[in-house]
Amino acid sequence: MQPILAVTDLASYLPILIIVLAAAGFGIGNMVATFIIGPRRQGERKALAYESGMNPVGTARKRFNVRFYLIAMVFLVFDVEVVFLYPWATTFANLDAGSPEAGLWLARILFFLLTTVVAYLYGYRKGVFKFD
Repeated sequence: MQPILAVTDLASYLPILIIVLAAAGFGIGNMVATFIIGPRRQGERKALAYESGMNPVGTARKRFNVRFYLIAMVFLVFDVEVVFLYPWATTFANLDAGSPEAGLWLARILFFLLTTVVAYLYGYRKGVFKFD
Protein backbone atom coordinates (compact mmCIF):
# COMPACT_ATOMS: atom_id res chain seq x y z
CA MET A 1 0.00 0.00 0.00
CA GLN A 2 1.35 3.40 -1.00
CA PRO A 3 1.35 6.30 1.46
CA ILE A 4 -1.13 9.05 0.66
CA LEU A 5 1.47 11.83 0.70
CA ALA A 6 5.08 10.96 0.12
CA VAL A 7 7.97 12.84 1.70
CA THR A 8 9.12 14.03 -1.73
CA ASP A 9 5.72 15.66 -2.25
CA LEU A 10 6.13 17.62 0.99
CA ALA A 11 9.65 18.64 0.03
CA SER A 12 8.31 20.37 -3.06
CA TYR A 13 6.43 22.80 -0.80
CA LEU A 14 9.61 23.84 1.05
CA PRO A 15 10.36 26.89 -1.17
CA ILE A 16 6.83 28.19 -0.63
CA LEU A 17 7.19 27.74 3.12
CA ILE A 18 10.50 29.59 3.06
CA ILE A 19 8.96 32.53 1.15
CA VAL A 20 5.99 32.72 3.54
CA LEU A 21 8.29 32.63 6.57
CA ALA A 22 10.57 35.28 5.03
CA ALA A 23 7.60 37.57 4.32
CA ALA A 24 6.19 37.12 7.83
CA GLY A 25 9.64 37.61 9.36
CA PHE A 26 10.20 40.78 7.34
CA GLY A 27 6.87 42.25 8.44
CA ILE A 28 7.30 41.33 12.10
CA GLY A 29 10.95 42.44 12.05
CA ASN A 30 10.00 45.87 10.70
CA MET A 31 7.30 46.33 13.33
CA VAL A 32 9.65 45.33 16.15
CA ALA A 33 12.49 47.52 14.82
CA THR A 34 10.15 50.50 14.51
CA PHE A 35 8.94 50.00 18.05
CA ILE A 36 12.49 49.71 19.42
CA ILE A 37 14.34 52.44 17.51
CA GLY A 38 11.46 54.70 16.39
CA PRO A 39 10.76 58.14 17.92
CA ARG A 40 8.17 58.37 20.67
CA ARG A 41 7.16 62.02 20.68
CA GLN A 42 3.71 62.91 21.98
CA GLY A 43 1.81 66.15 21.81
CA GLU A 44 -1.27 67.93 20.58
CA ARG A 45 0.10 68.34 17.07
CA LYS A 46 1.14 64.68 16.81
CA ALA A 47 -2.37 63.58 17.80
CA LEU A 48 -3.97 65.40 14.84
CA ALA A 49 -5.00 63.51 11.72
CA TYR A 50 -2.50 63.85 8.88
CA GLU A 51 -4.07 65.50 5.84
CA SER A 52 -1.14 65.72 3.40
CA GLY A 53 0.37 68.71 5.16
CA MET A 54 -2.90 70.65 5.39
CA ASN A 55 -4.87 71.37 8.52
CA PRO A 56 -7.86 69.01 8.79
CA VAL A 57 -11.07 70.82 7.92
CA GLY A 58 -14.52 69.54 8.80
CA THR A 59 -15.56 66.06 9.76
CA ALA A 60 -14.63 62.72 8.25
CA ARG A 61 -18.33 61.77 8.12
CA LYS A 62 -18.90 63.75 4.91
CA ARG A 63 -21.17 62.29 2.23
CA PHE A 64 -19.62 61.55 -1.15
CA ASN A 65 -21.27 61.53 -4.54
CA VAL A 66 -22.36 58.04 -5.55
CA ARG A 67 -20.35 58.51 -8.78
CA PHE A 68 -17.15 57.69 -6.90
CA TYR A 69 -18.53 54.31 -5.90
CA LEU A 70 -19.75 53.61 -9.43
CA ILE A 71 -16.31 54.41 -10.82
CA ALA A 72 -14.82 51.98 -8.30
CA MET A 73 -17.27 49.28 -9.35
CA VAL A 74 -16.53 49.78 -13.05
CA PHE A 75 -12.81 49.62 -12.28
CA LEU A 76 -13.34 46.33 -10.45
CA VAL A 77 -15.30 44.93 -13.38
CA PHE A 78 -12.48 45.66 -15.82
CA ASP A 79 -9.83 44.56 -13.34
CA VAL A 80 -11.51 41.20 -12.84
CA GLU A 81 -11.92 40.91 -16.60
CA VAL A 82 -8.17 41.18 -17.13
CA VAL A 83 -7.53 38.64 -14.38
CA PHE A 84 -9.78 36.12 -16.14
CA LEU A 85 -8.72 36.92 -19.72
CA TYR A 86 -5.05 36.07 -19.28
CA PRO A 87 -5.49 32.42 -18.18
CA TRP A 88 -8.23 31.97 -20.76
CA ALA A 89 -5.97 33.24 -23.54
CA THR A 90 -3.10 30.94 -22.56
CA THR A 91 -5.42 27.92 -22.41
CA PHE A 92 -7.34 28.78 -25.58
CA ALA A 93 -4.12 28.92 -27.60
CA ASN A 94 -3.48 25.24 -26.76
CA LEU A 95 -6.88 23.98 -28.01
CA ASP A 96 -7.31 22.40 -31.43
CA ALA A 97 -8.75 24.81 -33.98
CA GLY A 98 -12.31 23.93 -34.99
CA SER A 99 -12.90 21.48 -32.16
CA PRO A 100 -16.20 21.63 -30.24
CA GLU A 101 -14.25 22.34 -27.07
CA ALA A 102 -12.64 25.40 -28.67
CA GLY A 103 -16.07 26.65 -29.73
CA LEU A 104 -17.37 26.24 -26.20
CA TRP A 105 -14.38 28.14 -24.77
CA LEU A 106 -14.89 30.92 -27.30
CA ALA A 107 -18.62 31.14 -26.48
CA ARG A 108 -17.86 31.36 -22.77
CA ILE A 109 -15.41 34.21 -23.16
CA LEU A 110 -17.70 36.07 -25.55
CA PHE A 111 -20.48 35.83 -22.95
CA PHE A 112 -18.07 37.08 -20.31
CA LEU A 113 -17.05 40.02 -22.52
CA LEU A 114 -20.70 40.77 -23.23
CA THR A 115 -21.41 41.08 -19.51
CA THR A 116 -18.45 43.43 -19.22
CA VAL A 117 -19.76 45.60 -22.06
CA VAL A 118 -23.17 45.68 -20.36
CA ALA A 119 -21.49 46.89 -17.15
CA TYR A 120 -19.65 49.59 -19.10
CA LEU A 121 -22.85 50.73 -20.84
CA TYR A 122 -24.65 50.84 -17.50
CA GLY A 123 -21.94 53.11 -16.10
CA TYR A 124 -22.00 55.26 -19.21
CA ARG A 125 -25.78 55.69 -19.09
CA LYS A 126 -25.62 56.59 -15.40
CA GLY A 127 -23.09 59.32 -16.24
CA VAL A 128 -20.22 57.77 -14.31
CA PHE A 129 -17.63 58.88 -16.84
CA LYS A 130 -18.68 62.56 -16.90
CA PHE A 131 -16.20 64.51 -14.82
CA ASP A 132 -17.72 67.97 -14.42
